[in-house]
Amino acid sequence: MTPDPAPGHPDAETHWREHVRVTGVPQLTARAVVVGMLLGVVMCLSNLYVFFKTGWSMGVTITAAILAFAVFQMLQAARLAGRPLSMLENNALTTVSSGAGYMTGGGNMAAFGALLMVTTVRPDTASMVVWFAAIAALGVFAAIPIKRQLINKEALAFPTGTATAETLRAIHSGADGGGEGARQARALGWAAFFAAALTWFRDAKGAFMPFNVPAAIPLPWTIAGRPAAEWTLALKSEVVLVGAGALMSFRTAWSTLLGGVLTYGVLAPSLVESGLVATVSYKAIVGWTVWPGAAILVASGLTSFALDWRSVARSLSGLTGIFRKSTGPADPMDEIECPGWWFPAGFVVLGPVVVVLMTAMFQIPLWAAAIAVPMAVVMGFVAARVTGETDITPTKALGPVTQLAYGVMTPGNLSGNIMAANVTGGIGLHAADLLTTLKTGWLLGGDPRVQFKAQLFGVLAGAAVVVPAFNLLIPDPSVLGSEAWPAPSALVWAGVSEAFAHGLGALDSAARRGILVGLALGVALALLEKFAPKGVKHLVPSASGLGIAMVIPGSNSIAMFAGGLLAWLLRRRNPEAADRVVVPVSSGLIAGESLMGVAVALLIVFGVLAR
Repeated sequence: MTPDPAPGHPDAETHWREHVRVTGVPQLTARAVVVGMLLGVVMCLSNLYVFFKTGWSMGVTITAAILAFAVFQMLQAARLAGRPLSMLENNALTTVSSGAGYMTGGGNMAAFGALLMVTTVRPDTASMVVWFAAIAALGVFAAIPIKRQLINKEALAFPTGTATAETLRAIHSGADGGGEGARQARALGWAAFFAAALTWFRDAKGAFMPFNVPAAIPLPWTIAGRPAAEWTLALKSEVVLVGAGALMSFRTAWSTLLGGVLTYGVLAPSLVESGLVATVSYKAIVGWTVWPGAAILVASGLTSFALDWRSVARSLSGLTGIFRKSTGPADPMDEIECPGWWFPAGFVVLGPVVVVLMTAMFQIPLWAAAIAVPMAVVMGFVAARVTGETDITPTKALGPVTQLAYGVMTPGNLSGNIMAANVTGGIGLHAADLLTTLKTGWLLGGDPRVQFKAQLFGVLAGAAVVVPAFNLLIPDPSVLGSEAWPAPSALVWAGVSEAFAHGLGALDSAARRGILVGLALGVALALLEKFAPKGVKHLVPSASGLGIAMVIPGSNSIAMFAGGLLAWLLRRRNPEAADRVVVPVSSGLIAGESLMGVAVALLIVFGVLAR
């Protein structure tokens, strides 16, 4: 193959058309859409469970690619599939799955959970399905005008998209069933089976069960005269947390452990002794620690965002290109890329839907609701570029900016404050998600129009399932913020909204001091991460790890650190084996426990199992 031209080379698109693009190969087939939607729904259910346990939404694309490969291997073995799943067909299928599976991200479930925490009004299911579908689809359309600039011309990394392309190449290079794809599928399957069995024997209560695995094992020491378990420090048997930790960077994992130990082993006893926290319980402790924890997350996110001002400037300066007409000869890429008119057409159709829903459902004045969509589009462009350069969609920065703006525009409107930020976060997330999968397609020679349509199929499937699934999984929202369902991201969104909507003066002086300390620490950690010498940067605690640790049980921090430590040790001792097994095994642990956890929760709701 002809070597790729350097990023930004004027012949990059010509090279792609002549040497990389694949034509005449089926991509968005009916079976790819159906299986992609089914896998996307499964991943959406899994992410829903994981999100309210850990505060993170797990990546979808690589897991979906491996699962799709395994599914079609089995279908072929059973003579139910006439031909193998091709690499580009899997790419389209994975795009569908990503659109559905990431419906929990971008602030969607954080906003929904926070909404149910701060108000007794629960919007009806149909309205919320339309709400999430419209926001996600707007994000898909927002990706159209910036795709060529970020991917074709500037060749931004989009690390997850690049990794997915490498995974697809690897697993489809051994399509005889004995290659890399089959090995990764087996690793994922065995891990999922183990996690599902463990979850069943832990959570399924009933007289027919021969035994139950304990949910946690107490640690053999005391803190301030009380067992460590009362301070939430214990060894949990939730392997979903171990899998999540293995997919984090080791720096985030050890920072989460550090934050958990400091929060529940040092800060919490001090708060109880001083009378700022009345009882030794997770809910009482986190009711105070959410303020400094949220401050760390918001301050670090905004500081990192400001330090990356060049990305922001490039995003804003690139907006003029959307409306600039070409006066030169016909562009051959116009027949390949999504037509430019799709972007304004999508917003003409979907923008009013979002504005009307904001007004009707969340009592946001019409004029304030109308500002949200163009604001979200601009922030979506910024989020897409930052994701392309860093692989991190800056929801922690964009959400609070919107919450602050709406705290000023509509003071006291908690639900409106939260859901306006959901518009910003949701559009930014889904624009970045589509561009990540488009990066995969660009590297493999796929059709961008195919992937655009595939993403729309996915977001429709995800929106249709995520709200009903939430209602079945968590029928009583009062459990959000408990040790069973910590919902850390929802806690943070609710806290930030309350601070911006009612003002910091409504908090006691100790909480205000905690916020100031958290803000200072968040800024300092972001500056250290940016400017610390390369040799010591890995020793700087992660602001995300520390902040999240202050709003999840200490036992969660311990389990996630265990997963991160195991993955780190394997990468140091055998990097090749780590590349083969860490992602599929971790994904299997997450999928197995989360899906069995959803199944057990539904059996409890229907009265088959005891609570």
